[in-house]
Amino acid sequence: MSVAALREIRRQQPHLHIVVAGPAWVSGVFHGQDFVDSLIELPQSGNRCYRVWEEARLLRGFEQVLIFTNSFATAFASFLAGTVSRLGYSTDGRGILLTGKAVDRSKSMGSHQVYYYLDLISQTGFSDIDYLDGTFLPDTSLHVSRSGSTEANRLLAELKIDRQRPLVLLNPGAQYGPAKRWFPDRYAHLADSLIDSRRVEVGIIGSKNDIDLAKEIGAQMRHSPHIMAGLTSISGLLGLLSESQLLITNDSGPMHLAAALNVPQIALFGSTDEKATGPLSQNAWVINEHVECSPCLLRECPIDSRCFDRIQVDHVLGKALKLIDPEPLQGSFQ
Repeated sequence: MSVAALREIRRQQPHLHIVVAGPAWVSGVFHGQDFVDSLIELPQSGNRCYRVWEEARLLRGFEQVLIFTNSFATAFASFLAGTVSRLGYSTDGRGILLTGKAVDRSKSMGSHQVYYYLDLISQTGFSDIDYLDGTFLPDTSLHVSRSGSTEANRLLAELKIDRQRPLVLLNPGAQYGPAKRWFPDRYAHLADSLIDSRRVEVGIIGSKNDIDLAKEIGAQMRHSPHIMAGLTSISGLLGLLSESQLLITNDSGPMHLAAALNVPQIALFGSTDEKATGPLSQNAWVINEHVECSPCLLRECPIDSRCFDRIQVDHVLGKALKLIDPEPLQGSFQ
C-alpha cells in the first residue's frame, strides 16, 4: 500500500536518501527496488519495551522519520531516537509525539487505501500534489530482485515442477482472519478441476502459519499439489509469483504483490471491500458476491459466511480458464 507514496517521494524529492525500516516480512518487499536506497530490519522478538528501545537505537541519526504505521509504539520509538522531524497521522493518541501531523481524509471519500499513504506525503510536505482529486494514477509496481528470482527458480527445481505446464498458485490464507478466506474444500475442488482440464501445475503458497491449511487442501484433492507455504522469503515469493501464469487468492498480501508485478490473478473477496483494498491491476479479476451484510470487515463471520458461500467453484474455474488460455484478456474487474 505504501509503494506508490514512496515512489512519489523519490520522484518529488530525488535528493533524499530513502531508508525503509520494518520487520523482515515487510522490508523484503523493498529489496532491490529503485525507489529505496537501503533497508533497516526492525526486531520482532523480545518484549514490546525491548523492541521499542531497539527500534529507537536503529533510528538514531536520521533527520526525518515518516511514519506509515498508525501505532503509538512506532511514534514513541522515533521520539526516543531524538529525530527532529517526526511525521505521520495523528492517530492512536500519539499526536503529542509528532512534529508534523496529518489527518485522515481519504477514508471518508471512499478512496482506495493506497491514497491514504499518498495523502500522508502530501500533508507532510514531501509533495505539493493533491492525490485525492481523482486524477492521479498511483504506480504500485515492483520488480523481482536477482536474489528473489534465484530463490524462486531453486524452489521450482527442488519441487520438480514441469516448466512446460502453466503454473497456477493458490493463496488460501489471509492473516486478518477466517472471514477473508474462501473455503478449503472449494480450493481443493478448483485445483483438481484445473489440473483435469488444463494439466496445470498447482502450487499452494502462504506463510508458515498457512502450512496446515495448505496440507488440508492437498489432503482433499485427488491430485497432488506442490505445498509451497512457508518455503519462501518475501523476495522469493515475488520471484515465484513472477514465474506463475495465474494466482487465485483471498484479499491478502500476496494479492497485492501479484498486482504489483501485473501477474494475472483472481481475487476472492468476502468480508472486505474491494474498493478499499482490491488489487490495483488491469490483470486482476475480482469476485465479490455482495450480500446484505457486506462488507462487514469482521475477522470472523458471526453467521454463515454467505458472501463466500455464494462464490461457486464453477464461477472461479470459468474465469481461471480464460486467464490460463492464450487468448487476450477482454476485460478486468468484474
